[in-house]
Amino acid sequence: YKKHNIFFIKKGTQEVQVFCHNPLINQPNDITLHKDGFGFASDPNWENKSGNLLRFSKGKLEVIEKNMGTTNGVELSPDGKKLYVNESIQKRILHYDVDPIGGLSNKQILVQFSDFGLDGMRCDQRGNIYLARYGKGVITIISNTGEILHEIPLHGKKPTNITFPKG
Repeated sequence: YKKHNIFFIKKGTQEVQVFCHNPLINQPNDITLHKDGFGFASDPNWENKSGNLLRFSKGKLEVIEKNMGTTNGVELSPDGKKLYVNESIQKRILHYDVDPIGGLSNKQILVQFSDFGLDGMRCDQRGNIYLARYGKGVITIISNTGEILHEIPLHGKKPTNITFPKG
């Protein structure tokens, strides 16, 4: 998140390496990795309530969509064929089709909320999206068709990220 970089730390070490760099972006925020060696990152500009969508691979960090809402959470479906990006302040989740080399098409709004911010999100193995609702203090579970399935209440009101253990 510092100096326009995405960092890499090899498992079992503490050595931090620059994986990719681009001085023309805001700052990478959330990332998601595709099984074919590339990834996507959100690039918010909180001050201007805007953001970009980034694609990256080793040594390459590029803006693939500019002038979006405040990009924040980003996640791939379990099969890597859908990309979900949320715009936190605008309170919506977008989805795209992903081709085998990381090209995007068919951008659509998956779900729009009327209240509270959106932050980190992850998919479970079935493709349901778990979304941290900043300010509401819940994790909202959303189907891959945009249906809100359930909300899990939390003790704190400002969740930011979600992860699932490997296993």
